[in-house]
Amino acid sequence: MADAKVIPFGEEPRARRTARRPVNGTAVPLTPVPEARTGGPSRPAQPAARGGRSLDDRLAGGLRFLRRRLTGEYEVDDFGYDEELTDQVLMSLLRPLAEKYFRVDVRGVENIPADGGALVVANHSGTLPLDGLMLQAAVHEHHPADRHLRLLAADLVFVLPVVSALARKAGHTLACAEDAQRLLERGEIVGVMPEGFKGIGKPFADRYKLQRFGRGGFVSTALRAGAPIVPCSIVGAEEIYPMIGNARTLARVLGLPYFPLTPTFPWLGPVGALPLPTKWTIQFGEPIATDGYPPEAADDPMLMFNLTDQVRETIQHTLYKLLVQRRSVFF
Repeated sequence: MADAKVIPFGEEPRARRTARRPVNGTAVPLTPVPEARTGGPSRPAQPAARGGRSLDDRLAGGLRFLRRRLTGEYEVDDFGYDEELTDQVLMSLLRPLAEKYFRVDVRGVENIPADGGALVVANHSGTLPLDGLMLQAAVHEHHPADRHLRLLAADLVFVLPVVSALARKAGHTLACAEDAQRLLERGEIVGVMPEGFKGIGKPFADRYKLQRFGRGGFVSTALRAGAPIVPCSIVGAEEIYPMIGNARTLARVLGLPYFPLTPTFPWLGPVGALPLPTKWTIQFGEPIATDGYPPEAADDPMLMFNLTDQVRETIQHTLYKLLVQRRSVFF
C-alpha cells in the first residue's frame, strides 16, 4: 500500500468517450463530456483543459443537451440511472467541491478492476453523507477505465423530495442485497458504507473509530456475485461538521436518525450548515478476491464473519496510517 499512486483532483485529465445510444429506434450521438478536471496549482485555466473547444461549440453542445432533455430523447436504466445527466450536470456540480473546496487526493484508484463487477466498501462519517458523493466523484473522475460508482443508499434518501429523484438519476439505489447483486452481476462498480447511520451520526469524540459493520451482508452479496471487495478509507470527512451533541427529541419529532449539534449549527442558521473546508484523502486498497469460493460459501456465517472482519480491519488500519501521515486537518 506504500506505493499507492496519489492523484489529486484535477491532475491527468482524460478524454471522455463518445457513445451512441438508440433513442426511439434511431442512433443519437451523445455530446462528449467536456473535460473540466482542473484544480491543481500547476494546471492551466479551465477553458484550456477542454481541448480547445470554442465558445460556439460548447454552446451548441449545451443546446443539443437541452433539446434531448426537453424531448425525452435520453435513456435511463431500470434503476433510474441517467448517465448523460450524471456526466454533464451532476458531476460538473461535484467537481469544484472536490477540487477546490475539499482538495481531495485520490490514491490507489487503479485497484478497482478495469472491467466486471466489484464492491467498494468504505467508512462513513461527517454528519451529512458528503463522503459518499466525493467517493462517487473520485471514481468517476480518476479511474483509468472511465468507470462509474453505483452507491447503495439508506431508505431515508428515497423518501426525501428532490433528493430521491436526484439520487436515482445519479445511479444510487436502495441498500438491499437484491439490488446490489443485480448490479454486480451486470458488471457495475457498487459502493457500500456498512456503518450506515451509526458511522455518519457518531459524536466527534469517536472520529475515525469504525462502528459495527452490520451482519456482513455485503460480503455475502459479493460472494454470490463472485465480485472482488475493494476496501476504501476516507480521511477528512469527520471534521466537516464536528458533532458535539444530538437533539434526540427533535430528531424523533422530525423522523430523523439524529439531529446534529455542531459548534456552528443551528446557532448560526444557514451559515452554520456550511461544511468546514477540510483536506481529504480517499485511498482504495488492494481488492480481496471472492471468486475462488464455492457457491455455498455465501451461506457460511463463519466465512462471512472472517471476511467482514478482514475488510473492517484493513479500512481501520489504513485510516490510522493516513492520520499519522496527515500534517493538518485543513492544509
